[in-house]
Amino acid sequence: MRKLDVKSFNGPKTLKAAAIILAAVVLTGCVNLLEDYRETVTEHHLTPYVRPPVEQTTVSDYEEFLTVLLRSVMSYETDIHLLYFHRDGNEIDEDIIRARQYVLYVHPVGAYVVADISARASRIVTHYEVNIEIEYKRTNEQLESIVSVTTEQSFLTRLRTFMRDYEEVAVFRTRLQLNEEIIADFVRYTYYNNPHLIVLLPMVTVEVFPEIGPDRIYEIQFGNPENPRMLQYMSGLLTQYIQQNAELATRNTDSDTLLALVDILMETTYNDGAARTIHAHGVQNFVATAYGALVRGNAVGEGFAMAFKALADELGFDCRVVLGELDGMIHAWNVISLYGDFYHVDVAMCVLLGKETAFLKTDDDFEEMLYTWDREITVRCNGTLTLEDILPDEDDENGEETDETNEEKEEFIHERRKGIL
Repeated sequence: MRKLDVKSFNGPKTLKAAAIILAAVVLTGCVNLLEDYRETVTEHHLTPYVRPPVEQTTVSDYEEFLTVLLRSVMSYETDIHLLYFHRDGNEIDEDIIRARQYVLYVHPVGAYVVADISARASRIVTHYEVNIEIEYKRTNEQLESIVSVTTEQSFLTRLRTFMRDYEEVAVFRTRLQLNEEIIADFVRYTYYNNPHLIVLLPMVTVEVFPEIGPDRIYEIQFGNPENPRMLQYMSGLLTQYIQQNAELATRNTDSDTLLALVDILMETTYNDGAARTIHAHGVQNFVATAYGALVRGNAVGEGFAMAFKALADELGFDCRVVLGELDGMIHAWNVISLYGDFYHVDVAMCVLLGKETAFLKTDDDFEEMLYTWDREITVRCNGTLTLEDILPDEDDENGEETDETNEEKEEFIHERRKGIL
């Protein structure tokens, strides 16, 4: 047992000090002197809720009112609060009706995105307070997707991007006077001029907003049998085949390179059965595409023509697709520039009948073979070279033409073009 140290206990003095400490604790509340900690309680008063001020815009006439309304539509706002000064009640109502009609049925963006507009006007001594609600029929993303163009070339450039990326919808705002037929022609033009980028010619439907007027929005919907992701994959695959085959066809002279391109494509199978059943250009059938000819190895005339253009474009030639008929049947082929002159080249007929039949031919040659096409939109083909002019004469020991042979051929072709030979 621990002993009490009586020396540390001072009797009455110690008791007096303890009493003082106890009184301090009682009088001051929760005070812990040993830990030097103090706790206090403060009464809290709730702050009443105050509604945030409504943003209001001041206008004084119809033009200002319409400007604010259109700006709100462009910003995809749903609620507008206006202070309309210096107008009487009847004029306010007329302005609201007039502005609503203009946005819904005249302005292209309003006609495209706005479903309805409602408004309430309240008299406040010297002015009217107007509360407007806008209901939309399209999303803000659709509003932001509108592309404004001013020229036909800018329209075609942006259209090419939409088709290359396999977008399902393209929306243009323009003052160009277009219709569904004209836009469908633009789509076809873009497709036939870019076989290396666009796998299939899409079906097209067009909606116009508003139906009449100088400034309108055209919503173009593209229809394809494959989904965009699959088409993008196929497009990437086609690009690889084009690059590989173009590299394989590259020779020392342009004429030899073109001849090599034809040789490569002659490995593709001509689908005679499909050719007999296709009765229109631009059908959504892979045998009529560059993809069908180069990747799948199966094509009809249009597919061969698209593949030849894709390869020629890759190598820098001026090559075009001609849509016409052969002996009364739908057919397609190419015209291509070689040493400054244009020539007809029909790879499909080269496959069926041999290169001497349809390689480097003139307008007169093709007319005699019962080809028909629109000559007003097709460059004239009247070059003097023939297949025999560019065929190799002799090969060296490695099976390749010598430099001397190439030089002689180039000189011969140059002289032939000048009409010396």
